[in-house]
Amino acid sequence: MKKLLVTAALGTIVFLSAGCSPIFHLLGPSPAPLREYTLEGDGKDKILLIEVSGMISDVPKEGLFDSKPSLVEQVVMQLNKAAHDEKIKAVLLKINSSGGTVTASDLLYHEISAYKEKTGNKITVIMMDLAASGAYYLSLPADMIMAHPTTLTGSVGVIFLRPKAHGLMDKIGLGVEVSKSGEKKDIGSPFRESSDEEKMLMQKTVDAFGKRFLGLVQKHRRLDDASYTEVATARVFTADEALGLKLIDKIGYISDAVKDTRLAAGLPDDARVVVYRHRDMPEENYYRASPPGGTNHAVVNMEHTELLKAKAGLYYLWPGAIGFE
Repeated sequence: MKKLLVTAALGTIVFLSAGCSPIFHLLGPSPAPLREYTLEGDGKDKILLIEVSGMISDVPKEGLFDSKPSLVEQVVMQLNKAAHDEKIKAVLLKINSSGGTVTASDLLYHEISAYKEKTGNKITVIMMDLAASGAYYLSLPADMIMAHPTTLTGSVGVIFLRPKAHGLMDKIGLGVEVSKSGEKKDIGSPFRESSDEEKMLMQKTVDAFGKRFLGLVQKHRRLDDASYTEVATARVFTADEALGLKLIDKIGYISDAVKDTRLAAGLPDDARVVVYRHRDMPEENYYRASPPGGTNHAVVNMEHTELLKAKAGLYYLWPGAIGFE
């Protein structure tokens, strides 16, 4: 019996090590470099379509057997490539996200702003189902923001998510002993109730990041007092409401956004709309969701549970979307 098991184990190792192994074929080789593919048009000038979809994070997305670049890395890879192509005259961001971490959202805001300043190219946005909180934050440098008629956007604010386990621990008789160098070192600890003073300090931090977000909105959108007061409630808005508040410029479909991007950049009707992919995809169109991180070959795709796995921290995030991405 032992001999049989050893033989089987050796056979499995040889099988997995073989270059033609189905398992390694399933996981796939390292992604190929990004290549350009045309969605429409045949002119020399180009509009780059970049998809910003899912949780905004600078942490790689993990599957069961593999991972792919974070959303921040995916977008920055494309902006960097576009910056070296003089024929790209505009970037259209197709956004479908309920937001993400404070830092990742700010990183994309910074990178998009830096690309615009470096190249002088126009930046436009088309919002799909959701462009809330951090997703709206990164839209702010755009020269034109268009929402789909059924978009939800806004949620201009910050939320501090942190689990609390002390109630359950009390029930099962489990405790945690803490030694600390400063009185406030364990502020926000999940293992005990926060004091009133600690809650006040944490709220002060939340308010500071919320004020930063509102300040950027006011810088880019120049809201009147009534609109500012309504936006500061951090609620989400329909496309019609957002247009009335001047959070967005127009309502339309992606074809309208392409047309308006051509106009904003002063491009002819034959200007090409292009995307960056690692590989060709048959029958390309504006609605195919395939970010440059490549196809996720994991047996179990963990991407849909990202929001449910959100770690304790500060987020520009609309929590009402948890479970929908």
